[in-house]
Amino acid sequence: MSLQVFLYGKIPGADEFLRNADDDFDTRAQWVTLLSEVLPRALLAELGLSRMLLGSSGGDQFLLVLPQEFRERAALFCDKAGAAVAAWTSGAMRVIYSFTENLGDWSDIRKRLLIELGEQSAQPLAGTSESLSTSIVKPQPRAATFQRGNSVRLSDLLPGFEDRESWALGDDIPFADHAALNEDGNEPASPDALATRADGRWIWGVLRGDVDAFTDRLRRANSVEEHIQLSTMYMQFIVTELQMRCSLPEFWRSVRVLYASGQSFAVIGAWDALIGLAREMQRIFAMFVDSNLRDLAGTEGKTISMAVALAPDESESIAGVYADAGERLELAKAAGRDSVWVLGRTLDWKQLADAAESRTTMVRLIREFGAPRNFLEELGAFYRASTSDTIVTPGARRTNTRVEKPWRFYRRLNAVLVPSGRSRDYQRLRSDLIGDFTGRRASNIQLRPQGRVALEWARLETGSI
Repeated sequence: MSLQVFLYGKIPGADEFLRNADDDFDTRAQWVTLLSEVLPRALLAELGLSRMLLGSSGGDQFLLVLPQEFRERAALFCDKAGAAVAAWTSGAMRVIYSFTENLGDWSDIRKRLLIELGEQSAQPLAGTSESLSTSIVKPQPRAATFQRGNSVRLSDLLPGFEDRESWALGDDIPFADHAALNEDGNEPASPDALATRADGRWIWGVLRGDVDAFTDRLRRANSVEEHIQLSTMYMQFIVTELQMRCSLPEFWRSVRVLYASGQSFAVIGAWDALIGLAREMQRIFAMFVDSNLRDLAGTEGKTISMAVALAPDESESIAGVYADAGERLELAKAAGRDSVWVLGRTLDWKQLADAAESRTTMVRLIREFGAPRNFLEELGAFYRASTSDTIVTPGARRTNTRVEKPWRFYRRLNAVLVPSGRSRDYQRLRSDLIGDFTGRRASNIQLRPQGRVALEWARLETGSI
């Protein structure tokens, strides 16, 4: 039996490639999603090897086990694919890879793979010779036409390659493709169409989610079998659950999946549907962790952070809002794992649940009891005033904002939310709202960050902006 080698590949640069999209964001997103799935499968088909040698794939990486005698041919294939990927993306993306023998503990094997991968990432793009580059036709990917259940070939992504097999999306390759349709039902709804399906203000946005410390979790694997099992488990969860959640009645007409990989996802949709979808994905992820990862040591890979960025105006591109969501996601992760950036603040998930309850209270006061909308402006004024009077150390995380003269807070709220002559339900909602924003100590009011999110949420929902 011949010696086996591991082939570990990465395809970096996808985020930069997507950030620079013009009107072809959907095409690029699906192209990127499928590339790391199709490429390793096509390599095995090119070499005439069994599909069972595919360890893991998806996101921006893949892992294969190959007989030693196929190492040189596999390297040539990866070089050719790397040249084609670089040509299509104008150098934003490339294919880098490393080999090592299947000898020793997995920790040693993984270390050797990463060292060689780091060395290759610092080298010029392989396969740029004239003999190689002339065999590549600049790709015109048809990723935007792919639908769940259809098949995909490598030539769909990188024309110039000979097809030996095709793979069914959703069966052979995990793939989330939910897309709310336009009113005619013949094509995906545009961002503006999605915005009109929001409750309240017509605004669309992008939700991005990412498993915290996912790479560190894989590095903690004690064996290649555990590494593959973890990679596959995360991939199946995110792709399957995202597809399923987007199909729920409260989301299916308001969101469209941009991509979903083994550790991250992006969805475009109406602003309120995105907030609801974020909460639902975090809830189901916590259940997934409790069922599958409870016995694993460490917190890596057991939490998920997200960010919702809204389009500032109708002319904003998907790529621009996607990039904004990425920056907000980094802020959420910097503030602490298991966080979400939404409506101007970074919260943990419990705080977002509290904000949702406060938003419900404010909306009920307006819609059911006829409270004037300007009481939202009164609350907003206190946040603005408190922020201007408070000095925050650069890099510090803002928690609560103190109101130095609490009687002003109560007096101004009493002026717009008149307590007398109202029903008990109104009185109770009013008291609950004040408590949600300030806590229960009247002498030391602390305006909570989730209160600000709830306020902006209610303003959007009631059309008060």
